[in-house]
Amino acid sequence: MKTPHILMAGILILIATAGLASDLAKEKRWADQIVDELIDGDAVWLKADGQKFLSILTPAQGDTLGGVIVMHGIGVHPNWPQVVYPLRVQLAERGWTTLSLQMPILPNEAQAQEYIPLLDEVPGRVRAGIAALKEQGADPIFLVTHSLGSGMARHFLATGGDAAIKGFVGVGMGVNKQVPQINSLDALEKIRLPVLDVYGENDLKTVVDTAGERAAAAKAGGNRDYAQVTIPGADHFFDGFEEPLVQTVADWLSQRTK
Repeated sequence: MKTPHILMAGILILIATAGLASDLAKEKRWADQIVDELIDGDAVWLKADGQKFLSILTPAQGDTLGGVIVMHGIGVHPNWPQVVYPLRVQLAERGWTTLSLQMPILPNEAQAQEYIPLLDEVPGRVRAGIAALKEQGADPIFLVTHSLGSGMARHFLATGGDAAIKGFVGVGMGVNKQVPQINSLDALEKIRLPVLDVYGENDLKTVVDTAGERAAAAKAGGNRDYAQVTIPGADHFFDGFEEPLVQTVADWLSQRTK
C-alpha cells in the first residue's frame, strides 16, 4: 500500500471553478486540531478548486472490500465524534478503506440555504476523494454521508455525479422544500444508483416526517434498489447507537459487492 506522502503526490488534482465560498480559515483551524490529535487513520491533503483540503484515510483491515467516501454534516469536520468517526473507523475494521473528506463549511450560525453557493465546490472534493481511493486500489467506491453531507451528495449525484460511485448511503436525510438545491425529493427521483436511506427513530422532524415522501420519490424515479431503515431509539447523531448504525451500513455495502 502506498504511504500517505506518496499518495499526496499522486492525487492532487485541480478542478477550476470561479471562486471559493467555504470558510477556509475555519477549515484550517479544524485541520490543525485534527492533525495534532489524530490517532486512527492518516491525514491526507487533497486539492480541488485550487485549494488544499484535509481528508483522513483509514485503510481497511485485511483484504479490502472497496472504498467509502465519508461526507460529514453542517459546519463540522472529517473526524467529528458523532456519526463520522464511528463510520470511518468501524467500516475500516469491517474491510472498507475509508476516506473522510472535509466538506465546504461556513461559520456556525449559517443556515442550510446559505450553503447553496458551496454546492459548486462539492464535485471537486468528491472527485479528489475518488482519485485518492483509486490510488489505494479501492473498488467499488460508495458515498456514506450524514445530514447536510447527504444533501451535498444528492445534489452531486443528481446533477451528473461520477461513474466511479456505485452506491449512496444517506444517514439522517431531511427534506428542505425551501432549499430545492438540496431537496432530497427532487434528487432522489433522479438518482439511479443503489441508495440506503437510514435514520433514527427519534431523528429530526424534517427527517422522520418525510420518510414516506423520500421512499415515494425514489419509487417515482424508478429506483428499484432503494432501501430505507429506521434505527430504533436513535436520534439524529446516533449517540449510543453507533454500533447498529455502522452494522446497518456495513451489511448494505457488503450486499452491493456480491
